[in-house]
Parts: sequence; C-alpha cells; structure tokens
Amino acid sequence: MNADINFYFDPVCPFAWMTSKWVRQVQAQREYTVDWRFISLRLINAHIDYDAHFPPEYEAGHTAGLRLLRVAARARAEHGRESIARLYEAFGTHIFEAAPDTDQRTESEMRERRGTREFVEPILAEAGLPLELAEALDDDSWDREIRQETDEALALTGKDVGTPIIHFEPPAGVAFFGPVISRLPEEQSAAELWDHVVGLARFSGFAELKRSLREQPQLPAFGVSPGTAGQQEDWHGGSRRQKK
Repeated sequence: MNADINFYFDPVCPFAWMTSKWVRQVQAQREYTVDWRFISLRLINAHIDYDAHFPPEYEAGHTAGLRLLRVAARARAEHGRESIARLYEAFGTHIFEAAPDTDQRTESEMRERRGTREFVEPILAEAGLPLELAEALDDDSWDREIRQETDEALALTGKDVGTPIIHFEPPAGVAFFGPVISRLPEEQSAAELWDHVVGLARFSGFAELKRSLREQPQLPAFGVSPGTAGQQEDWHGGSRRQKK
C-alpha cells in the first residue's frame, strides 16, 4: 500500500492512541492516506524481567496488546489493510475512551481482560468484522508477522524508542518515534501543527526533539477530562521501565 505515512501502533499504548486521534483529525482535513501497521511492546520487551523492571500491571497490559495484534493480523490477512483503521479505532475507543471500572477489577485484571474474547468480540462486531477473528488471540503463529513488522519499525528509528513510530512519506522519507502528545489539538490547529512536524521530518539532518516529562494523556481511562491537564510524570527516556 502506498500511503502518506506508515503508522506503527500497539493498541494498548495510550500515547500511540492520542497521536492516532490527531492523525485522523488531519486525515479529515486533508487528502491524507495512512497505512496502520503493527509494533508490539511485548515483543520489544521479550528479554526484560517485567517484575524487576516495570510497574506490576505492565506485563498483563503488554501481553494483551500482543493478543489484540494477533487479531488485527488475521483481520488484515482476511479482510484487507483497510480493515485495520476501523479495528484500531474500535480498540482504542473501548480501551481509552471510557472511565476505568476500578470498583470491580484491579489494574492488572483490567489490562488482562483486554486480551480476552469477552472484550474482543463486541469490538469486532462494532468494526463490522467476523467474531471468529477472536480465535487468533491464542494463535501465536501470527507472532512471526508481528515480530517482522516490529523489527521493520525499529530498523527505521533505532531501538531506543517506544510507540508510536511514524514513517513519513515512505519509502524514502524519515521515520521517528512520536510525536508524543498528551492532549488533542483543537480542530482548527491540528493540520497546522502537523505541517510543522512534517517540515522537520523532511529535513534530512533532523535527528531528535525530546523531553522525558509527560502529562498523563487527556483520556477518560486516565481520569483526565477535556480542558484539564494530566499529572506530569518522568518517562525515563521514553519508557516506563523502572530500571535499565
């Protein structure tokens, strides 16, 4: 698929979701094409001892993300690349656009549930896709394809990055981690802000613009409502890893 950008996402990454919402704003205002591709945080961190390096709920969350990507990989194989845009949108809406049900489940339990048929089947129905695609949740034969696409993304940027990764004007254009945003731009400024990012990306000497301080994303799942700013956190070089 020839697209204006290739957008590599893990469906459980809130910052990838925020950036994808911005990209969709720009798509609505410009004749912009996007190829939604896969990158797995669980596969990136396959060599990491989660108990020693991450907050306790992260392994369940990253594993659920891999399981959801298996479903997406099968959907793409059987229903075409165009199915991924609406499937990712449905994943993100259910994961991030509703307040968490903290009274009923722990954070780890909520994240683990995202990788279950109970969670996935209504999302498939909403996206207009067959429920049997949920059978891919447990089918690790899709991991080879997901790993290949993850490696493809990291080959474009280097390995010390997170999600999302965006490849601008492929195949010749440059790829970067981010842009990472915690708030969604206003409709009238979304395309203008995007133009600034593309301007940087088109300069072949541009390497990095970065800081580790981030606000929690302006999403209901984090209890951050529109018009407010989330609590600021230090992401230690783009990662929630507590030890290197």
